[in-house]
Amino acid sequence: MAELRWNPMIRDWVIIAPKRQNRPDENTESAKKKILCPFCPGNNDKLPSYYDVWQHDNDFPALSAQSDDAKISKDIMSEHGGDIYKAVPSYGKCEVILYSSDHNSSLSLLPEEHLVKLVELWSNRYKILSADPKIKYVFIFENRGDKVGVTISHPHGQIYAYSTLPKKIEVELESSKMFYEEQNKCLFCRINEEEAEFKRRVIYKNKHFIAYVPFFTDYAFGVYIASVYHKTKITDFTTDEEKRSLADIIKMITGAYDKLYDIPFPYMMCMHNAPCNIDEKHTGFEDYYHFHIEFYPPLRNKYQQQYQASSETGVWAHGNPTNPEDKAVDLRIALLKFREGIEQPKNN
Repeated sequence: MAELRWNPMIRDWVIIAPKRQNRPDENTESAKKKILCPFCPGNNDKLPSYYDVWQHDNDFPALSAQSDDAKISKDIMSEHGGDIYKAVPSYGKCEVILYSSDHNSSLSLLPEEHLVKLVELWSNRYKILSADPKIKYVFIFENRGDKVGVTISHPHGQIYAYSTLPKKIEVELESSKMFYEEQNKCLFCRINEEEAEFKRRVIYKNKHFIAYVPFFTDYAFGVYIASVYHKTKITDFTTDEEKRSLADIIKMITGAYDKLYDIPFPYMMCMHNAPCNIDEKHTGFEDYYHFHIEFYPPLRNKYQQQYQASSETGVWAHGNPTNPEDKAVDLRIALLKFREGIEQPKNN
């Protein structure tokens, strides 16, 4: 059984899910010869023969809706021993969000109208998953490329619905609350203003969203997409114009990534929504928490990977071997190439 184990040193939970070791991996030599993509039509009887976007329950989940997170499992504790440790069943939900039935597509290649359907699916799943009172956080994300551990290359993302609040979100909430109490202003609204005024790190902007390489990024090509207006979660974007704006900026940023070196650019795309069903500690978050998307690309140039090594992993002392202002220039140039490519008229 998958479980959550408490790390008393950093006061955070670790998901232990050994069954995920058995999930299919098309990157192995043996798999390359015989594996059929489980997300392509015809290879999985749980999928329709064709789809544009689709929600699919993860076949190898790290979290389980069958567990009871309110009950400490005596079986778990008796198996592992030690009264300093505690563990609970890993209650939650893991879903796969399929972007297209086309195995060779990607966010940057999909038409804006198609991406709007994806935005609507994300929003719908957030609404449904957050309705469970046991769920504290709904995390929408995408891992792209084998350099970030992707085992199936079919265009897809995932959603994890956690029964505990992830540590980074907790820190973001606390920092945002402190800033709001001191300045009477949302921290992210202020960051948006700072980046828009400085301009040099801004990559792209439309009516409802802005994308930039933030002043403090720890990844060479780390981009943040943030809502221009104060919104806390994806379900706050209710108008067609807002949904199209989000679809547009996601397409532009992922398109710029792919044009950087003319390769399918690897990244981790992490959508930060407001928490749900939280305790009194974080009441009032509507005033100070801000919807945004964080990109973590593992490349610092075409041939070199930016590793999270001892400093970053061992003591969380993150370092960036590049200058954010310089990388913003590279991304703006790449975005220009991408936009020129999609705006060129097709030959008859």
